[in-house]
Amino acid sequence: MRSLTYLATVVACVLLAVPASAQSKKKDKKPAVAVPAKTDTAKAKAPAPPGPKPYKQVITAKAKTQRGLFTVHKINDDYFFEVPDSIVGREFMAVTRMAKAPTGAGYGGEEENRQVLRWERGPNNKLFLRAVLTINTSPDADKPITQAVRNSNVEPIAASFDIKSIRKDTSYVIQVTDFFKGDNQLISLDPRTKRSFSLTALQADRSFIQSIKSFPINTEVRMVKTFTSVLPPPTAGAGPVQVRELPAGANTGVVTVELNTSMILLPKVPARKRLFDARVGYFANGYTVYGEESQKSETEVFAVRWRLEPKPEDVEKMKRGELVEPKKPIVYYIDPATPVKWRKHLMLGVQDWQKAFEQAGFKNAILAKEVAPGDSTISTEDARYSFIRYFASDIQNAYGPNVHDPRSGEIIESHIGWYHNVMSLLNSWYTIQTAAVDPRSRKRKFDDDLMGDLIRFVAAHEVGHTLGLRHNFGSSFSTPVEKLRDKEYQAKHGHTPSIMDYARFNYVAQPEDGVTNLFPGVGAYDKWAIEWGYKPVFNTSSAEEDKKILNKWVLAHRDPIFWFGSEINPYDPRSQSEDLGNNAMLASEYGIKNLKRILPNLKEWYQDEAENYKKLDEMYNQVVGQYRRYMGHVTKYVGGIYETPKTYEEAGVVYEPTPKNLQRDAVAFLNRQLFETPAWIIDSKVLALTRPGAGVEQVRQMQEATLNALYDYGRMQRLIESSAVNSNAYSLDDLFTDLRKGIWAELSTGKTTDNFRRNLQKAHVEKMISLLNPSGTPPTGGFGFSSPFFPASPASPVADPKKSDIISVSRAHLVALRGEVTAAIPRTTDKLSKYHLQDVLVRINQALDPK
Repeated sequence: MRSLTYLATVVACVLLAVPASAQSKKKDKKPAVAVPAKTDTAKAKAPAPPGPKPYKQVITAKAKTQRGLFTVHKINDDYFFEVPDSIVGREFMAVTRMAKAPTGAGYGGEEENRQVLRWERGPNNKLFLRAVLTINTSPDADKPITQAVRNSNVEPIAASFDIKSIRKDTSYVIQVTDFFKGDNQLISLDPRTKRSFSLTALQADRSFIQSIKSFPINTEVRMVKTFTSVLPPPTAGAGPVQVRELPAGANTGVVTVELNTSMILLPKVPARKRLFDARVGYFANGYTVYGEESQKSETEVFAVRWRLEPKPEDVEKMKRGELVEPKKPIVYYIDPATPVKWRKHLMLGVQDWQKAFEQAGFKNAILAKEVAPGDSTISTEDARYSFIRYFASDIQNAYGPNVHDPRSGEIIESHIGWYHNVMSLLNSWYTIQTAAVDPRSRKRKFDDDLMGDLIRFVAAHEVGHTLGLRHNFGSSFSTPVEKLRDKEYQAKHGHTPSIMDYARFNYVAQPEDGVTNLFPGVGAYDKWAIEWGYKPVFNTSSAEEDKKILNKWVLAHRDPIFWFGSEINPYDPRSQSEDLGNNAMLASEYGIKNLKRILPNLKEWYQDEAENYKKLDEMYNQVVGQYRRYMGHVTKYVGGIYETPKTYEEAGVVYEPTPKNLQRDAVAFLNRQLFETPAWIIDSKVLALTRPGAGVEQVRQMQEATLNALYDYGRMQRLIESSAVNSNAYSLDDLFTDLRKGIWAELSTGKTTDNFRRNLQKAHVEKMISLLNPSGTPPTGGFGFSSPFFPASPASPVADPKKSDIISVSRAHLVALRGEVTAAIPRTTDKLSKYHLQDVLVRINQALDPK
């Protein structure tokens, strides 16, 4: 383009060359310079973007085409989507999983993010991809309030595509290569994952689309993405997200991941919701609803479950109580990569739920199948099929997720993750909890029959999750402890009514009891929960009408075996992970008896020629871990609050303190089993082979951890709250008194205080002194579970110690202890015991009378 200076010179020359008479004649006309000026303006305008081209000019004969949810065309290295008109405006979900993970960043199959999306025709021949955020909604589509909701909830345009071609009344063609090769958050790593692994810029030259496959209700995109890895300064990693560098990043400065994004079409008409009930343990989804006639917003929360319906011709049969087959059963396929000998056990874990669905009125409702050799019509990537995926991984775990419609809670598909090394975990669990009564577990490698039964148990648990069921940590509480030792009762009922509890194996049964049923199974609670979630409700027209009928079902199932104890409640001792029975003190006594039988035999059970003592050390740690669980189970009784969700039709309270006698028994148990030195766990024959030291520090750490838990501010405030309205409740003063008497028993008995007890007593004094002088800001909050998917639970109160009885009671007990120590010193003859008491006395004096 010519410069403005050059144009000005041309204009001046033209003006000088025109005669005056000519100028006079043409003064009302446009000047001669207007023509070049117009030409220059036209050049300055950007060229209009090309519009859609004829279909055959875009999708040429070179295209390799797949038809499915989106018809996919590949031309050389470019990918095109053909988006049908019928899909524009419909909602679909993009679920991104790690297909292959770098070392240290998880495992293939694990979900990274999910988002509901919708195509929308935009201006200037654009096709927009909007992210649908189901947070606020209105049921009154034709009412003014719906517009108000829309005005306050604009959905973000997450991506924009040029429409390359339009098939009239059929579809839009867009190029998607750059979108999937790039780093759009919709189909990439979650930002929190990037922060936690210190991943920064995407390296475009090392990122590409590996494959795109399209199926009837889903399109699968496999991508390889490479990111720069730069570890931030140490201070930058402080905060809720722990920043760490992956080995690949540390060695090369970049990290490569393989991701798979599943785009799954959601039902055109959402399924009818089943509104959430806190008395039955289902995963849930929800959003805020603004109704035209309502006087406030309401949170609508609903259960996550499969759409299981009778065939139209079978409805009347079902109403009469006959079992009928569902219109579409729930089917799990076994990953062809699964070792052959374990497949039948995984399938049995699925089929164990058949009897639960029969209670809900369906037969053949849940099936397990193998993929026939050579069958290419069934793919692990096809969302029409749910799989138990087998991961060759050293992680000791299995998990059961699901993909569900956030509008209704309907489960669309599920992929259970099964890690190879879960068998190692099962070996450890079963040995430590049952070896005292089951000889089959006393070896390094279990027989296939035993391991198969263990695999079946875990598979059934994970399948339960994919059916929508949460952990029921309260289920095991319904079984009286002594019934855990009853052979006939165990054969008939098992040790817990729910396989969804973390009540692994029967660690209470003693060798003389003859109990052989040591596994949990799909029990009475599980059958009831499936009935609540899947039995059709007939002759109603809305989820609100269903809710009233479902409430009657719940009221008819108030027997303790049907009780759901939430896994998210940290202060109800009835709801605990890994515990058994209705009394943790008694159950743990029996458990410790069995640990005392197991520990001395570990060396013999795990010895092997030419092997070192690594496995022995691992199993010793398992014994210690099990013992510490027992201490945690008992500690939860102190300051415990029972939470029993109820509706207005039910008698009784929702919240009540754990009974005083149980709290006192809990502290007595801790004094006896932990604070009195647990000499049995310090097995010199094992420790001398596996580690230096005699276990002194290990015991101190266990004892101090429990002390810190007992003197937690939230726990102490719950004791204060309970005794404020009930003089017979277990009080803060009761706790301090019972602990002081147990921990300092030598002061009254005159016994020598050994090394273990001296450490404990110093830890106790230091904890008491710290309560006198709380540092930092007062603790706030306490427990209160809040989520858009669950109703919020009221927070457990936490005191400001400077404005409560905590400092006062601490001071009083330190004064009392000072008097007892002062009186004991002259009577003490053991030298180290006297040194210890003199030291403790100085510490107490300094705390009470600081200079």
